[in-house]
Amino acid sequence: MARIIDELIRNFRSESVVGKFIYANVAIYLVVAVVTVLSTLFGLNVPVKTFVSFFELPASLQQLLCHPWSLLSYMFLHGGLTHILWNMVALYYFGKIFLSFYSTRHFVGVYLFGGIMGGIFYVAAYNLLPFFSGEANGAYLVGASAAVLAVVMAAAMRNPSYRINLFLFGTMRLITVAIVTVLASLLLSTSSNAGGNIAHLGGAFAGWAFAYMLNKGWDLTKGINAVIDFFANLSTRKFTFKRKPKMKFTSASGCKHSADYEYNARKKEQSEDIDKILDKVKKSGYSSLSDDEKRRLFDASNR
Repeated sequence: MARIIDELIRNFRSESVVGKFIYANVAIYLVVAVVTVLSTLFGLNVPVKTFVSFFELPASLQQLLCHPWSLLSYMFLHGGLTHILWNMVALYYFGKIFLSFYSTRHFVGVYLFGGIMGGIFYVAAYNLLPFFSGEANGAYLVGASAAVLAVVMAAAMRNPSYRINLFLFGTMRLITVAIVTVLASLLLSTSSNAGGNIAHLGGAFAGWAFAYMLNKGWDLTKGINAVIDFFANLSTRKFTFKRKPKMKFTSASGCKHSADYEYNARKKEQSEDIDKILDKVKKSGYSSLSDDEKRRLFDASNR
């Protein structure tokens, strides 16, 4: 068992960001499903559904105020095997396409931004539209569909003519797939899964807004990634009230000003590297960059 867990951890670490999100979704689904099955088989009084409901997104504003974290957690929960299967297949397929146009940080931001906007659309619909009048209490949303659709729409906006091969449908343009999915969600917004389809529209809007604003020079995912970076740094930061000793440089060793020299050398090397990437963009376009080049360009723009 320990060997299997170690292998899974190694695979997780070696995966792309798309693979990591798929691993996270599947792991959460399996834990909830296994605990539910075992508690049922052995007649254990384990309130699994009650516990999970704390992480589902409630349509009721009052309940949402009590569980604000559910605006994030709901997109990592799924209602059944078919539900998570379709979402993860779509995430894998379109996530790889997304990464050919954007960076890893963009993927993280768009996924979360799409899920959040999907949740906002869902809650707003249940509290503002007459069709949902009186149904907010007891209504909950789960699933990564809105986040996945944000990824699809952002990729389609970046390269509308990109052609993909879909089983049973043949070759289609990426923008066509995005538009058909949005229209289907709109037409089904009064069906039995009305709230879920409205959440899809929120995710699609997030993907469109990201791509449109990025083209204007505004990165809507910067704030989300800044929050993630803050908590990531917080987990590794050592809190201490001791004053750090000042570094001293002496000429006796011949190392005086070596720190300044090394710093300037690094800055020059980084500047030359960015200039080469910008020249490549000018000649061949942004899509010609590798994932690593996109990441370095994005990091440089944030410094």
